[in-house]
Amino acid sequence: MAVLYPVIGKWFSRPNGTLFEVVAVDEDGGTVEMQQFDGTLDEVDMESWPDLLLVEASAPEDWSGSVDMDPEDYVGRHNDEMPAGFHDPLEFLDNI
Repeated sequence: MAVLYPVIGKWFSRPNGTLFEVVAVDEDGGTVEMQQFDGTLDEVDMESWPDLLLVEASAPEDWSGSVDMDPEDYVGRHNDEMPAGFHDPLEFLDNI
């Protein structure tokens, strides 16, 4: 099996089915930071990366797994409407 290199923004699956995205690669420190679908952050050193037996995966269709906002949190607010940009994470970024 070919070794998959950690690339920021790529999604991988572990043998147990855990899905995660590479969110940072620190070449000087020799670490890879990963974020699981549920938002959990994890870090592994570059030397251990090949031992993870990873399979490249597609990004999940439902990106909201790592977001701490649920539609139920907004029930009864703003005339029962979702806030602008709730379904578009880029709407929450500050405009410069």
